[in-house]
Amino acid sequence: ARDTIGIIPLYMGWSQHGAVCFASELKAIHKISHRYEEFPPGHVYDSASDKKTMFYTPKWWDGAMLPTAPITLCHLREAFEKSVISHLMSDVPYGVLLSGGLDSSLVASIMSRHCQRRVETDGKEPAYWPQLHSFSVGLEGSPDLKAAREVSNYLKTVHHEYHFTPQQGLDALSDVIFHLETFDVTT
Repeated sequence: ARDTIGIIPLYMGWSQHGAVCFASELKAIHKISHRYEEFPPGHVYDSASDKKTMFYTPKWWDGAMLPTAPITLCHLREAFEKSVISHLMSDVPYGVLLSGGLDSSLVASIMSRHCQRRVETDGKEPAYWPQLHSFSVGLEGSPDLKAAREVSNYLKTVHHEYHFTPQQGLDALSDVIFHLETFDVTT
């Protein structure tokens, strides 16, 4: 079975000898499979019938379930903050990838306000590592790194910068594509 909305990739392949293979990375089954495909989200595979069956029907497929009331900025903010806070469960120091743009700056701001207490105990216990670490990656002197540094200074995070040259970026491109298994720059 694959998760209901396809957050985690899953691939299915067939060997020349009839074996069915599954892997979260295509490269793991590429050499042993003569045919492969992406396994669809929200499905389960029955090896006896060789059929994939949907086990989950998302609520949003039913048009009647779509909200009709307009969302207020207050509700949007509350939902966004709740989402960020719900991911603050860790036994290691908290970290955020900070580009200096609006999205990552907002996430870092929410994290910095809530990283002192453990989410798992509804804030009753202090966090093991209450200091937020921020990370930025880019070209030396780039405006993104400057903006990330400014946000980090404002939020008082422990900031880490990693620089690379244009040539290092070009040299790493094929390895990055191989490991991510995509050309998609948003991944």
